[in-house]
Amino acid sequence: MPVRFVRTTLILAGLLAVTAPVSAAQASTATRLGAQASTATRLGAHASTATRLGAETLTATRLAGQGATASDSLAGSGLASRAAAAALPYQDPGLPVSARVDDLVSRMTLDDKIGQMVQSERGTTSAADVTSFRVGSILSGGGSAPANNTPAGWSDMYDDYQRAALATPLQIPILYGIDAVHGNNNVPGSTIFPHNIGLGATRDPALVERIGRATADEVKGAGLDWTFAPCVCVARNDRWGRTYESYGEKPEIASSMTTIVDGLQDADVLATAKHYVGDGGTTGGVDQGNTQISEAELRAVHLPPFRAAVERGVASVMVSFSSFNGVKVHGHKYLVTDVLKGELGFAGFVVSDWAGIDQIDGRPGFTQAEIATAVNAGLDMAMVPTDWKTFVGHLRAAVQAGQIPMSRIDDANRRILTQKFAFGLFEKPYAERGFASTVGSAEHRALARQAVRQSQVLLKNAGNVLPLAKSGGKIFVAGKSADDLGNQSGGWTVSWQGSSGNIIAGTSILAGIRAAAGNGTTVTYNRDGVGIDNSYRAAVAVIGETPYAEGEGDRTGSMGLDSTDLNTLSRLRAAGVPVIVVLVSGRPLDIGSEIGNWNALLAAWLPGSEGAGVADVLFGDYAPTGKLPVTWMQSASQQPINDGDGKTPLFPYGHGLTYDGGPDPDPDPEPSSSCRVKYTTNDWNTGFTGTVSVTNTGSTPVSPWTLTWSFTGGQTITQAWSARVTQSGSAVTASGESWSSTLAPGASASFGFNGSHPGTNPRPAAFALNGATCTTES
Repeated sequence: MPVRFVRTTLILAGLLAVTAPVSAAQASTATRLGAQASTATRLGAHASTATRLGAETLTATRLAGQGATASDSLAGSGLASRAAAAALPYQDPGLPVSARVDDLVSRMTLDDKIGQMVQSERGTTSAADVTSFRVGSILSGGGSAPANNTPAGWSDMYDDYQRAALATPLQIPILYGIDAVHGNNNVPGSTIFPHNIGLGATRDPALVERIGRATADEVKGAGLDWTFAPCVCVARNDRWGRTYESYGEKPEIASSMTTIVDGLQDADVLATAKHYVGDGGTTGGVDQGNTQISEAELRAVHLPPFRAAVERGVASVMVSFSSFNGVKVHGHKYLVTDVLKGELGFAGFVVSDWAGIDQIDGRPGFTQAEIATAVNAGLDMAMVPTDWKTFVGHLRAAVQAGQIPMSRIDDANRRILTQKFAFGLFEKPYAERGFASTVGSAEHRALARQAVRQSQVLLKNAGNVLPLAKSGGKIFVAGKSADDLGNQSGGWTVSWQGSSGNIIAGTSILAGIRAAAGNGTTVTYNRDGVGIDNSYRAAVAVIGETPYAEGEGDRTGSMGLDSTDLNTLSRLRAAGVPVIVVLVSGRPLDIGSEIGNWNALLAAWLPGSEGAGVADVLFGDYAPTGKLPVTWMQSASQQPINDGDGKTPLFPYGHGLTYDGGPDPDPDPEPSSSCRVKYTTNDWNTGFTGTVSVTNTGSTPVSPWTLTWSFTGGQTITQAWSARVTQSGSAVTASGESWSSTLAPGASASFGFNGSHPGTNPRPAAFALNGATCTTES
């Protein structure tokens, strides 16, 4: 990104900053952060966040496109006259966001306000509809794309809708939402990152933040501004078809991975924490089912990742289809308004899931009563993909009948408009086409390959058959997922459910193996294992699940390998050569009766477009460092199985082997010191929950690691998880569990604890990792 000089007026504690050179991305981020700071106090955000974010930034900086200066970009985009003619207060980017929101809301009619609360699907919404109905947001469902499914085609569509929005009397821009859940998976050519279960295996929040930033750039490269990600659900039953969208079975993993919110939003793409709350804990693992647990368990297991996302300033939260003890969350005022908006202090807006309001009364077809229940419960924006015009009529009637107070409608609009102002949409409403060059870029694919290799979990390695030697002899590769980019990417890839076949651009696992093998090694491939004999030194079977998404992915019966995989394995074993299984799946599979016949097992999860990352580990260019983010069942009859429930697993949570004397994993790309610590708390009365993430930013592993700090306010730790934490007086010591005792270069460990304090809870002044002082993040 070229560096240019733009004038940014920053007001922080009454001080005026001077002109400084910044990049376009930095300028746009500064604008949004400044805007958020101006509203932090009114919206109940943390004071420390307000201080960190600064105050107002003139959002003319956001108009700096790909030209040399902000003024050049203004003139070229045709927005200069609009900015100069900002006769109304809400059109003045120099005013605080709160003042702009107040002014705009005061000018809006009921129809304007209702329109802002509507999110319709592109397939049922014309540009003329946006103008006529004042539609506030459009979405693309899974696989819903413009005829020209390219970054340029998406940008053209977006701009058409945006022009229609700006043709309304108040010129309020739209938000466009998509499910960019592992890269911008809607647009062919995009980088496809591993699904969340694989990222959970990395235990690397810093890596996940970088993935968020890369995804945001590619989303902007297609002209869009909002993703329905991350999914911070805690999957407690592997029968659930969305298990792969979860970072793992414990709340601390998902909480630590909310760094992706920073990656997305610091690059000016709105993030969405979903699905609030308890969707991973339904009885039987049934999608959209009933979470039948106590409130205490809901708070302990499923709520913490949302708290973490709120603390990072997530712009939106999507409500779950599921129920909590029989009450649909879409109509659960206590959970949405009292807990999320009140207790957690969420200042963004709440959006429904796909036609989720329709499910409140359990009957098809949404009613005026369901709409009133949902909006009064705290939903701010309704995702109504098809019958949205009926929704508009019902919502208007409910307000006019007094079923929904105008104060609730105004609150919903304030929340939505605050984000539109804060993310600079009023100043820069059109597609940022200069980011198109980032779509599928070499830099992003290299990052994805790193994520793949860090996500690999070596579960078995009998006789140290891995890593494979690069030279000499022959290697046989088989399996339905060896040369299938669709299988290795899973659901939510180009289409909703995904599909088998080479549907995206990328590197298959087979191609990665061929590239990694040395010139003296012959690699033979047959999908079904036909043609192998004992002349091969090893057989690699790439097997597992085929793509699925929600609903279609639920497994009520068998969770084992299919007949195709079993037949392939039988042929390989009959040759009498070592069999190495690479399991491509979105969850643990029932393999207990088969694994005794395998020499090695590598859990590859759903790696995405860069299959060479699997080969990096198979051939020892990088040692495996992944750890299980879930407990691996001995058989499907154990489901649900989770760490600490007393059941004996095939492989425990946190299990993961490495190579003896293997090479170090990826270092942090920009080390700044030997270690970095992020410490956050959530306080209530005289109690608090602390979350600590420690990252080894040095060049050598730290094993075993020990983190120390001191409390200065009389705090006492009462319970801890994911680390061994002890306290003596004011001194606290935390060390890794058996499965997380080593911090490789660039790796992070996250843990949490509950504690009490006498009335104040000051932050520790310093942290030390094995005696070395760490830098701290605010």
